[in-house]
Amino acid sequence: MKLKHLSTAMILATLPATGVFAAALDRSGQSMSAFLQPGNYFEAGISILDPDVAGKEAGSSTTSRNIGDMADDYFFPSAALKLQLNDKFSFGLLYDQPFGSDAEYTGNNAFVSNPGSDSVLSAGAIDGIVTKKAKEALVAQGLPVNDQTLAIAKGQVLASPQFQQLAGALAVANNYLGTGGTKVEVDTQNLSFVFGFQPNQNFNFYAGPVLQTVKGNVSLRGQAYSLYNGYDANIKETTGVGWLAGAAYQIPEIALKASLTYRSEIDHKTNINEDLSLLNFPGLTSVLAGLDVPASKLQAINSEGKTTITTPQSVNLDFQTGIMANTVAFANVRWVNWKDFSIQPYKFGKVSEAVGGLVGRPNGFNLVEYSDDQWSVNAGVGRKLSDKWAGNVSVGWDSGAGNPVTTLGPTEGYWNVGLGLQYSPTPQTFLAGGVKYFWLGDAKAQTGAQAGSDQYVADFSDNNAIAYGLKLGYKF
Repeated sequence: MKLKHLSTAMILATLPATGVFAAALDRSGQSMSAFLQPGNYFEAGISILDPDVAGKEAGSSTTSRNIGDMADDYFFPSAALKLQLNDKFSFGLLYDQPFGSDAEYTGNNAFVSNPGSDSVLSAGAIDGIVTKKAKEALVAQGLPVNDQTLAIAKGQVLASPQFQQLAGALAVANNYLGTGGTKVEVDTQNLSFVFGFQPNQNFNFYAGPVLQTVKGNVSLRGQAYSLYNGYDANIKETTGVGWLAGAAYQIPEIALKASLTYRSEIDHKTNINEDLSLLNFPGLTSVLAGLDVPASKLQAINSEGKTTITTPQSVNLDFQTGIMANTVAFANVRWVNWKDFSIQPYKFGKVSEAVGGLVGRPNGFNLVEYSDDQWSVNAGVGRKLSDKWAGNVSVGWDSGAGNPVTTLGPTEGYWNVGLGLQYSPTPQTFLAGGVKYFWLGDAKAQTGAQAGSDQYVADFSDNNAIAYGLKLGYKF
């Protein structure tokens, strides 16, 4: 079938934006294909995503207003250099931006602060507090707790001077909530140093360290976040080190190539600059005391400490083989351990521990967490059209990382179709481009305080995205 040289052309013709809209924060797909090219090789590419993610208030929200497109467009570059040092050893430098997020809520909804109607505590939370105090009063008086007695006791709590004073303080505290809309921006960069050993023409064993940076900004606004309406976190760029290891097997004569790559999790320890506008309210301590928040937890709210952010481990399985003259089939399977991932900035965590009892989370809660691991599959067929042109078609599926899912990324996986085209003006150079259309999975969105439950504050459905990719390659 004379597929020895065709295999390189076809695998490069796949769209550079393989994982451009994957589950959770997954972005680049962390491909190893450049390192597995024969001889010396260099490539540089860029991927662009244009998503449309809109929904409607639902679940525990007391209103059902529409939520406009909250997903921002973004682009990210990638580059790779692979050197075949001799018959047995190779070295590679791989650059990508593996994880990230860009989103901003606008309009009039539960994720945009509205000083005229937002309150520190939701109506449901206040009713829960009143009900708790009413039950405690009935038990203290030795009276039975039933619908009738509870209704009377709740009325007494509402009319009591203590509650009236608390309600007045809460009303004043509403003036200290945030302004603007909820938004998030997270960026990462990876530089992988890969050392390969090829005992023969069929096997390739490789491993090396990975240098990773993380930075980001998060702003929570709107009634959905209750007293966190006005929370800001600035994650200064921080660096962590991990590693990767893998093995590949190939039979060049039939364009068969298979590889399995593991990437470790990477820890980042940083002092996140956090601010919660409600902490500027002079009477906050007395208000929280009136809500039965323990004094020891009140003291911890303004403490400082480091936050650990751990990006997840992952496994990539890549496969390609010739299926007929001038034609190859290819597939990629990726697993990412999002189930064990969470972010809890230090001060955010201390506040959540202090007030978590008010929402049934006495041990606090995370800013972001996911309930499931991500699985994704992309497969397709590539064909050589002429000496200079090649093309491919592909389909893809992503499981998502759970549903309900965080309000900062409210989709559950996707299905996609893609088209790719490659032009090779010389045997050593090529230009590849492509486009993919994504049908994004419907998802219910929940805040950090609701994570781990079936509660949610919004419903996102019938959304989509378009991805574009461009890549330049040179063999030398």
